[in-house]
Amino acid sequence: MSERRLVIAGTGSGVGKTTLTIGLMAALKKKGFTVQGFKCGPDYIDPTYHTAVTGRVSRNIDSWMLDHEMVREIVIRASNGADISIIEGVMGFFDGKNPSNNTGSTAEISIITESPVVLVVNCSSMARSAAAIVKGFQLFLEEANIVGVIANRVGSEGHFKIVKTAIEQECGIPVLGYLQKDSTLAIPERHLGLIPSVERGELDSFFTQLGDLVLETIDVDALYELAKAAPLEIKKSQFKRREKNKVRIAVARDAAFNFYYQENLEMLEAAGAELLEFSPLKGETIPGNVDGLYIGGGFPEEFAAELADKTDVKRSIHLAIEKGMPTLAECGGFMFLTESIETTDEKNYQMVGIIPGKVKMQTRLAALGYREITPEEGNYLLEGNLTARGHEFHYSTFHPNTEIQHAYQTKGMRGFKQEGYMHGNLIAGYTHFHFGSCPGLVENWIKKCKEFQNRRIQK
Repeated sequence: MSERRLVIAGTGSGVGKTTLTIGLMAALKKKGFTVQGFKCGPDYIDPTYHTAVTGRVSRNIDSWMLDHEMVREIVIRASNGADISIIEGVMGFFDGKNPSNNTGSTAEISIITESPVVLVVNCSSMARSAAAIVKGFQLFLEEANIVGVIANRVGSEGHFKIVKTAIEQECGIPVLGYLQKDSTLAIPERHLGLIPSVERGELDSFFTQLGDLVLETIDVDALYELAKAAPLEIKKSQFKRREKNKVRIAVARDAAFNFYYQENLEMLEAAGAELLEFSPLKGETIPGNVDGLYIGGGFPEEFAAELADKTDVKRSIHLAIEKGMPTLAECGGFMFLTESIETTDEKNYQMVGIIPGKVKMQTRLAALGYREITPEEGNYLLEGNLTARGHEFHYSTFHPNTEIQHAYQTKGMRGFKQEGYMHGNLIAGYTHFHFGSCPGLVENWIKKCKEFQNRRIQK
């Protein structure tokens, strides 16, 4: 019995993978198929589009942060009940962690997941040369199963026919269709207001329009047939529920805090946590009788004025952490726990104030890239000399106003640095963890939550 999944890969960044992926998802949905989305790499933004279009939570699969078995399990679990899975690539097909091999690349993901690949080629300003590009991608790694091509940004139907003739003759694979150059089709900028606009449904008409265009000029039925793939297998599940609910963890979730890997949440549930979501933006305080707190990344700076006004919310979080509630705060969550956020227009907004120092926003990127995470002494999450993997992506800098205890060391392209903040049972910092890189982290957190619960009940 075969399944259906397809990698949408690009010859490079900016060729239109995301636009095309969303369009294909919308077109397949219009044809009545249930579609599951995936995104190669650590990016939180593109999966938000996928989820909005398909109605199913899109998942990140990353072959540097996660071992191959974990990548396959994520695909198996999330694809259950879907007619077809669409995996959006990252950067160019062979671009990953290291220029000397395929680690972390879309190509490696396609091999790990045994998925057919459709290559998106920006055909603007070229004709027969498009065939040379496709041929090069075929020969570079023959193990990768490139089954078709989509020509993007062609000037006209006539231009497309020239490209199609050349590629099919020289490369022996079908060109499934095209999208024309069309400035009105530019995907809305991935700016910090994206999540709220998706949540409000403001992009729904764009998604519909994109799906209609794909159906007009791309053979979606042929693409569906090319997506046939063998079922994947794993040896042991990391998500099999081992315990009934034994602790309750509050998860901040709204337009200001929404960067969570779904697998992080599901691994917590599998290890015995009941997750209770609350919205700081809506003025919701931490739910009662909880034993842990998770504040993920997001855009607190976009909502700084609103968050500053939520005195009850800030007080409830401050009090819980002061009492020793085991808390993980990542990036936006870390920013929220500081004394204040200074926006780019130099306005200051008071935040929770449990971390001594302030955050300053800037217009240029402050950090971007993968991180290997090793604990500083006393970091209970990584107790037992555990190491984890994750990434950083932020436009702000943290300025402590006193000597602080760092939570961990991170290693990126520029070497090691001390990062984050640790005090009591609070662990916070700019780094986004992927729990799939370190299942022991989940066990350590649940254990610490259980200790807190016992103290809470005894009181």
